Amino acid sequence: MTGAAAVVVVVGAGPRATGLLERVAANAPELWDGSRALRIHLVDPHPPGPGRIWRAEQSGLLRMNSMAEDVTMFTDESSTVEGPVRPGPSLAQWAAQFSGRAPRHAPCTAPADPEVLAELRALTGSDFPTRRVQSAYLDWVFRWTLAQLPPGVTVEWHRTTATAVTGPPDGPQLVRLAGRTEPLTADLVVLAQGHLGSRPGAGHRAHAAFARRHGRFHLAPEFSADADLSELRPGEHVLLRGLGLAFVDLVTLLTEGRGGAFRDEPDGTLRYLPSGREPVLHAGSRRGVPYHSKTRYRLQGPRPPLPRHFGPEAVDALLARGGPLLLRRDVWPLMAKEIGYGHYHELFHAHPGRTAMSWTGFAAAYDRLDWYGGAMAALVDGAVPDPADRLDFEALDRPLDGLAFASAEDLQEHLRAHVARDVDRREDREFSADLGAFLALLSVYGQLPRLVASGRLAARSVAEELDGWWHGFFSFLASGPPGFRLRQLLALSRAGVVRFLGAGVRIGTDERTGTFTAASPTVPGHTVHATALVEAYLPGPSLDRTEDPLLRELYRSDALTEEVLADAGHVHRSGLLAVSPADGRVIDPSLGGPHPRRIALGAPTNSRSVAAFSRPRTDAPAFRQNDAVARALLRALSTTPVSCDFSDNEKRVSTI
Repeated sequence: MTGAAAVVVVVGAGPRATGLLERVAANAPELWDGSRALRIHLVDPHPPGPGRIWRAEQSGLLRMNSMAEDVTMFTDESSTVEGPVRPGPSLAQWAAQFSGRAPRHAPCTAPADPEVLAELRALTGSDFPTRRVQSAYLDWVFRWTLAQLPPGVTVEWHRTTATAVTGPPDGPQLVRLAGRTEPLTADLVVLAQGHLGSRPGAGHRAHAAFARRHGRFHLAPEFSADADLSELRPGEHVLLRGLGLAFVDLVTLLTEGRGGAFRDEPDGTLRYLPSGREPVLHAGSRRGVPYHSKTRYRLQGPRPPLPRHFGPEAVDALLARGGPLLLRRDVWPLMAKEIGYGHYHELFHAHPGRTAMSWTGFAAAYDRLDWYGGAMAALVDGAVPDPADRLDFEALDRPLDGLAFASAEDLQEHLRAHVARDVDRREDREFSADLGAFLALLSVYGQLPRLVASGRLAARSVAEELDGWWHGFFSFLASGPPGFRLRQLLALSRAGVVRFLGAGVRIGTDERTGTFTAASPTVPGHTVHATALVEAYLPGPSLDRTEDPLLRELYRSDALTEEVLADAGHVHRSGLLAVSPADGRVIDPSLGGPHPRRIALGAPTNSRSVAAFSRPRTDAPAFRQNDAVARALLRALSTTPVSCDFSDNEKRVSTI
């Protein structure tokens, strides 16, 4: 090889970084001539592949909310990437090799943890794996990706934290590491830290101060696997604000994690057997009901041809309009129609006996009608006789709206019935139209980044309708727990360990009694007092309060900026790192635009892309972004002079 080596530092070594490396390997044959070395440094205190969130060292009780066959790190025939598609095994396909149901995927070493190996051998495609099994898969994907890198491309893992990046836009970048005196010198720096924690905001600090003053317990938003729950006492009354995935994990850790167990009863119900170490958990949220259960079946009919009503052409038409766009007014009707198309496509093809006309006739009329028009309502009413088969977003969104109960016990009974119906429906393939809607939801999500990047959505609409309503609605419908978790929640409710508070929960404090309080209009006049408050949701994005030392330093030194959207009616500070929508380059205020040598990907950025891994055959937006950045990176490094020369060209990963 000739010439100095090109050097890239990737801060973060989790699945997003692995996905970028996979795309580097896939695109290198076209864009990297191999005339010089490419050295890639990964900086992360946690193991490469799983990273912090998916590390193996977490409770074996914590599970994914996706079936094993619905998790992949690889592109496939649906992927609209510019680079080559390189299919690979889903989690389920990879796990099958350990039971002899599939050939070995090299490099293949059985996980050292006997519990993980036993789970892999028994895992089926419709199982919801533990996070430790996903950790093993991500570890394998990382090592497989290393094996795909061409000669001359090396990867080094630095098991520490990046604390600062300095350097001119037209020169080498110096990345400083905790506990090291010498910085890494790079041509390009990629920030891929993934989901980050943040210090508590003002409201949480006030609650923490109240807790300290009265000797109580308060937990600000935290990743469940990292939360210290040891101070919560057996029998202590605890308020949990939030009913999403973090809530489910926290309840698991405070019940099964404390020695409780579940037992199947002869009548088909599940019973909880307390250990006596559990606190009493009072849970509520804005909606007041847990997230919808994930489906546990496959489509019964053909896959719906998506996108149809909200695809690139629809986005083009929206962008061609004059004036600012509002999500609920201008975009949501198209999104809703797309989701409805997925729902009814599956209903008509898989369950034609529950429809009153042909799919051809229904689809022809559906295509030309507006979602919220009277003609559409008449079409659906006439073609779908059973209201249970019709898609009603407003009823799904706020199931407790307009309801009030005379007592807290009446609410418990109502919510137990609501959750039981939801789980039964999501596990009954007769309602597979719900899965058709779910797939259309994913398609819609994949089209939104381009619309958001255009800057045409009004600032208030981004704040209240996109980051507010839509994100919550999507999570509520599509990112719920496995059905067995909700069945466990029902058992915990019947055992009195979990009690529901209702919708629109208001949290307060009582200085006289030194307790936290919770009240909801769902049960008028009822107030719960508790000696502990747990914010049962993940930390939101916040550059000014981030726990990441590198982002904090760059933000304080005005080397990056928060996304701020402003128009005549509103100013929205999202807390997200502003990047160029085209290539992910960090917006540097001192330069008045993108920094040519710094790129940021994933969760902390305003690209608003979804998870680093995805469901197969959904043209995952994150894969498209990884591919675009990898290609831009290889092109830039093929022409950019570099500052360091490395002679070790062995393809390997080493721990520094």
